[in-house]
Amino acid sequence: MEKTPEFPVLLRLIDERSTAFRAAVAAAPSLDVQVPTCPEWTLFDLIQHLGGGDRFWAAVVGAGPAEAPSAEATAVRASVAAPREREALLAWLAESTQLLLSALREAGPDRGCWAWWGTSQSPQNSGAVARHRVQETALHTYDAQIALGAPQPLPAEVALDGVEEFLFTCNATTGAWPHRPTAFDYHATEGRSWRLTVDGDGARPTRIPVPGTVPATAAGQDPEAAGASAQGTAGELVLVFYGRIPVDSLKLDGDRRLFDQLIAWEPEV
Repeated sequence: MEKTPEFPVLLRLIDERSTAFRAAVAAAPSLDVQVPTCPEWTLFDLIQHLGGGDRFWAAVVGAGPAEAPSAEATAVRASVAAPREREALLAWLAESTQLLLSALREAGPDRGCWAWWGTSQSPQNSGAVARHRVQETALHTYDAQIALGAPQPLPAEVALDGVEEFLFTCNATTGAWPHRPTAFDYHATEGRSWRLTVDGDGARPTRIPVPGTVPATAAGQDPEAAGASAQGTAGELVLVFYGRIPVDSLKLDGDRRLFDQLIAWEPEV
């Protein structure tokens, strides 16, 4: 099984995706162009969101272990004001990324900090923040590119971890599944697979053997347990998870209606 990317790799990926985001901003004919995947936002709104997010999480990581965002982080979030002039805006974005990377490097991967995913299977530490910021930066780079009419696939290195990061951070919950217990299998064409089991105890993701490579029963998995499955590239799976493309973009098997239930589910915890 593939491992979670090491901390230095996560920092490199944040830097690379941030550079790609700035390239899209530099190429945009206007900062007022609408972002189709974020219909209420212009490109400038997207820029403020991503740069402000970098600054917010830099303050969160810098504050260390906490039950809530620090006063500094809250103030940063409330006062985000990116410049409108293009050159100054690009410099502000670059500074935002460096503030985040500096805070993460100083903290290291294991230092605790507040995070909104307290009930998930991801830890509340700076390593998990770095992992999630890779995905946020990559996703919003895609948003910026599609606003320019030139979307690019998510890099495979980012997307493969993105599937698992979403499942373990955004899907894992102790909130009860309100329907009949079932499971969802996700297969990336790059050769990795995951299962999300949902029941009265919540949602629990696990890695599973790729179909046709290891007998499912040998790994303690019931091959009949999944009520529905989806297959696509890792990038396509991530874009479906975050609502950027429809679930029907994937190859679906089993009960299609289960995906509608999963998408509509807002668990109470």
